[in-house]
This record gives sequence, C-alpha cells and structure tokens, in this order.
Amino acid sequence: MTARPRWQRWLAWAALALLILTTIAHLLTRPPAMPDYAAVRADWKPSEAWLYDRNGRLLDSERVNFERRRLAWVPLGDISPAVRDMVVQAEDRRFWSHGGVDWLAIASAARTRLTWGRTGGRSRGASTLPMQLAGFLAPELAQPGKRDWLNKIRQMRAGQALASSWSHEEILEAYFNLVPLRGEAQGIGAGSRALFGKRPAEMTRTDAALFAGLLPNPTAGAEALGRRACRVAQAKDCGTIRAAAATLVSGERIAELDPALAPHLAVRLLDKPGKRVTTTIDRRVQAAAIVALRRQLAGLGSDRVRDGAVVVLDNATGEVLAYVGGVGLKSTAAAVDGANARRQAGSTLKPHLYAQVIERGWLTAASILDDSPVQLDTASGLYVPKNYDHSFKGPVSVRNALASSLNVPAVRALIIDDVQAFRDRLWALGYHGLVEDGDFYGFSLALGSAEVSLVEQANAFRSFANHGRWSPVHFGLNEPAGETRQIVAPAAAFIVGDILADASARADAFGSDSALRLPFWAAAKTGTSKGMRDNWCIGWSDRFTVAVWVGNLEGDSMRAVSGTSGAAPVWRDVMLALHAGSPGKPPARPEGVEARQIALPGTREPPRREYFLRGTAQSEMATAPAVSRRPRITSPVSGSVYALDPDIPIDRQRLAVSVSGSVAGHRLILDKTALGDADTGQQILPRPGIHMLTLVDPGGRMIDRVRFTVR
Repeated sequence: MTARPRWQRWLAWAALALLILTTIAHLLTRPPAMPDYAAVRADWKPSEAWLYDRNGRLLDSERVNFERRRLAWVPLGDISPAVRDMVVQAEDRRFWSHGGVDWLAIASAARTRLTWGRTGGRSRGASTLPMQLAGFLAPELAQPGKRDWLNKIRQMRAGQALASSWSHEEILEAYFNLVPLRGEAQGIGAGSRALFGKRPAEMTRTDAALFAGLLPNPTAGAEALGRRACRVAQAKDCGTIRAAAATLVSGERIAELDPALAPHLAVRLLDKPGKRVTTTIDRRVQAAAIVALRRQLAGLGSDRVRDGAVVVLDNATGEVLAYVGGVGLKSTAAAVDGANARRQAGSTLKPHLYAQVIERGWLTAASILDDSPVQLDTASGLYVPKNYDHSFKGPVSVRNALASSLNVPAVRALIIDDVQAFRDRLWALGYHGLVEDGDFYGFSLALGSAEVSLVEQANAFRSFANHGRWSPVHFGLNEPAGETRQIVAPAAAFIVGDILADASARADAFGSDSALRLPFWAAAKTGTSKGMRDNWCIGWSDRFTVAVWVGNLEGDSMRAVSGTSGAAPVWRDVMLALHAGSPGKPPARPEGVEARQIALPGTREPPRREYFLRGTAQSEMATAPAVSRRPRITSPVSGSVYALDPDIPIDRQRLAVSVSGSVAGHRLILDKTALGDADTGQQILPRPGIHMLTLVDPGGRMIDRVRFTVR
C-alpha cells in the first residue's frame, strides 16, 4: 500500500481543523431560538388598562404595570407611512430585499472601519431591522459592552432566522411595537403619545424624522437629535425640525390623548394590564358634571372649599351615568375618591326617617311637630339638638319641618319612630357603613351623624323615584340589574317626594328662588355635617338621580358655604344639562294616597292641599293645648352656662324658671332643695357651680330635669 503524499496528509489535517473550528464557531455563535410572530403578538401585555363609556368612547386609562410604558399593540397599517418609510431609510434601506443580513452594508462598514481605522475616524454600523428585532426579543444579544464579533454573528444569525420565518411586514410591525424609546416608553404606541401627543397614524414628516432620529440614541440632546433628524429627512431647511427637537427634549408635550375624564373610577375598575372595561358612564353627562363641579369650586375659591364629587344615576336601570370623584384644581387630596369616601351625612337622612313614620301612619305630612328647645337623656349624657340657624319656629307641620330641614322636629320624629328601626331602614337602603346598632348612634342619627358615601346617597334617594323600590347600582354595561326590593311604601315615597319638590314649603329656610328650584319637577334635599365639613345635595327627577358632595377631603371645615351655596348649584347645573330639551315630569299619584284641603290653626302656615295615606286624612291640624302636653322645664335649657356679673348685686341676678304643660300639684327641686310649686312661677338665686333642677309630680316621681352651670 502506497503512502499518501505529505501535502495530502497536511490538506486532510487542515480540512479537519477547519471543520472543528467551523463547528466551534457555529456553536459559539448559535443564537437563542427566535419565537414566531403569533407568539410575540399573543405575549404582548400593555402597561395600561382602558375605561370606555357606554358608547365605546375612551374615558380614561390607568397605568397598571410600571416596568415599561406600553400601550396596545399597533398594527402596521395604523402607523403613518411617513414614519415607516423614514425609519426604514434611516435604519435599514435594503430591508425589503435582504434576508435578515445586509451583506453590502457589512462590507461597506468593514471597509470604512479599515479606512477610518488608519485615519482615526468612526465606522458606521450595519445592523438590520431583523437583527435589531432579534435583540429586542433576546436582550442577551444586544447587551451593552458585548459588541465583539462573536456576538455580532449571533445577532446576524438570529436576524436570518427571523427573516426566514417571518414576513417583512411582521418584522417591521414587531419592530415598531418593541423598540425602546425616550424615557420609559416602549413601542410607537406609547412613544407617539408621550413624545408627540398623537396617535401613530397622525404623525407628520417632522415627527417621523424625530422618531427615526431618536432610534440610535433615545437620550440624545436637542442639538444632536435635530442634526440627525435633519439628515434622516434630507431636509435643506432644518429650522422646523430643530425647533421640534428642542420642544421634545425640553419635555413640553401636546395635550395627552387620554381625556382623563374618570380617574377615580379608572383606579376602582382597572386592575390588570390590557384590561378594557366598557362602563355605563355617558361621556356627555360625565363631562357636564365635571364642568359644573369645576366651575362651582373655582367660584367658591380654595380658601373656602377645595373638593367635590358628583354621581348621576339612571332611575330605571340603576346605571351610573356619571362618576366624578374629584376635579383636582387646588385639592390637597386629589387622589382620594370623593364619590366613594364615607362622610357625615348631615340632614340628608331626614327624608328616610319621615318616610318611615309616614308609612307607619304615626305622622302625616300635615302633622304638627314642636320646634322648641328639647333635651334628651342618653347613655352618654344629655343630648340637646339645635337648628342650623340656632332659632326655633314653634309649631310646624311635617311638610315644613322636612322642607326647611329643621333639626328638633326630626329628633322628635325619631323619638316617635325608634332609633334601631331607623338604623335598620337605612341599612336596607344600602347605607352599609352603619355597622353598629341603633344605640351607638342614638338620637343624633336623625341629624345624620352616620358616615355615608355619595354612591350610597344617590341610590337610596333613587328609591324614592322608583316608588320605594331599591336595587343595586352597576357600573358595567350589560350587567344584570340585580334584585329589586320594596323598601319604602309607594305612598310614603310619593309624599316625601312631593314635600322635597315643594318650593313654597322650604321658602322660609332657603328663599323662594334657591338653587333647588328648577323649571320642571324635581325633588331635592341638602345637608351640612357637623363643623361645616361636608355639604350635600341629593335629588331626583322622573328619569335621573343626581348626588353632589362638596367639602374638604382632609377633613377641615369649609368657610361660608351652605347647602344652597355649596353643592346645590352643581346639582342644579347637572339637572338642567340632563333635561335640556326634555323637562322632568311630576310622578303620578300612586294608589293609597288621597288629597285633602287642610287648615293649620296655631301655626304660621296657610291653608293648603295636602296628601295623606288613605285613612289618615284630616281637614284641620291644630297644635295640642298646653294642658295636654307633657309637663317639662322649658327654661333654663339643659346644658346652659350662665355667668354672674360682679358689678351687679347678686340678688338682682335671679334666674326665672319656666315650665310647660299642666303642672298643677307639681313641684320644683333645685339640688335636692324644694323651690316650691311649679305653677306659681319660681326664681333661682344662682350660686357658682353645676346645678340640677328637677320637676316632680304630686306623687314625687321625677317628670323632667335640666342641668345648668353658673360661673
């Protein structure tokens, strides 16, 4: 056997070495597996979620993922042709003809590097769009500091793999959606909005030049960006482009595309990236409510009140047509949802109280209640309710007491009813912040000491519009309406609504032409909480219920703001907008209600027509004579504090005692010392200290007592 020549042996060894080196190079430059287009598209998760109104119009968006700022995937057809063409021209001019690697560009770059290497110049890169996309899909291919030739070959092979399995259109579309941009924006959807305030389809040639100019260096300054953008656009006059570059870099933005009409509701409903929620909100009604609230708060001034909220419900369906949790302005707690926060209800609970005692037949709209000083013994001490204006009206009808929002008659009505029964009624109406029993709230519940939300308020008042039927509200379009429950008797709901729509009945308290008076039928109730911290106006027409809250979310008191000057003007403006061209109609009288002409001798109220539950009507309502009333001490009022004047002789500073009712045989006792008969008129020679004055009947049983202080 003849041995092969030496050169052949050397050639075989060289081929083997080349094969080994090629295999090693192949293994060293093997790129990670590239996903297919469908997988990338399906895996795309926006950082945002979107809120739409009932007609599919965008209301708001909410940032849910804070790693990168991404919007919805943008199809290639929704990107401006100017942007597509300019990016291809700037980044990969032979994109449509090569197979993932532009060998001509690589050769040109190598020659330039060799030439400039001798002269100290810089070479131009040759990364194609498929190669860059491969770096987006597999970040290890494009890590900073790893620009060696092995890594470059890996990226080239990955680009070829993409080009062999993806269409050019798919590559370009994915590139536009995955490209990192200035700041935290990723993709042309977020970039066009954040940088230019436009949708991708609306971008101009100037925008396209700036967009393409940012791709090599998203953090470029104004001068460098303007220079590159001019080169990309091949523009001779670059003034416009340079000015736009300076604006972009300075951070100035055109108005965001997001209308930001319901930020608090967006926070409440949007919890997952990419989530799209179609709500019951009507964007037109939402905008009208925002305008009305913003105008009122601006007019009042932030030194008086800073915050407010509005909720509008459709009476028939329970759909929320407007949900304004706040409007910003000079709020110090703008992120707090004023429509969902629980605040003290004030007088807004009184209609529910009167509805309950009317439906039980214990009072009628014409019944007389005594608006005079009263003190009530409670577990925590004496409770002495007072009216808003600290005055008393004497005998008043239920209609006048409710329409004028008098406090003392409401407390007397609660005594007739029952605190626990009233608390249970409020719970049934959806006031689920009342988690304690009636004893916890006591008689102050009649004056709204409990905390409620604006949504709860709106839906509870909506039951009046629906003849006493209650059902839950809902925010999602096409959600089931929910179970309907009859809470208030239809006759009682009608009578309360008639009282709250009666401008004449509330004229003494609010004037004859207050903000509550509309050019069509509507019922409304205002309320102000203790310390002027909350101001409410809730009312309904035949089709809508509107609830408004005005106050300071941080809890400090308002200044010089009342029910009719705070929330009521907003309520009026929203109601007028809702009924533009279609006035509200009064409700039909339900079964079980009859009308009767009545007189009210002994009061300041003129004769009128009044509504009654069938079987409770009367032609005259008179105050009870003094002898028929329960004996009680009317002066001094319990809790009073008297100060002695050192310049007046002590025997000239006597305190007269007044009693009411039939007190024949009754006696007065001051600090366990008998004063004498109650019906002869007594005077107290006061001494400094705390005193207890007691009224006892002929048998020695205590009938009434008051505590007062002398200083």
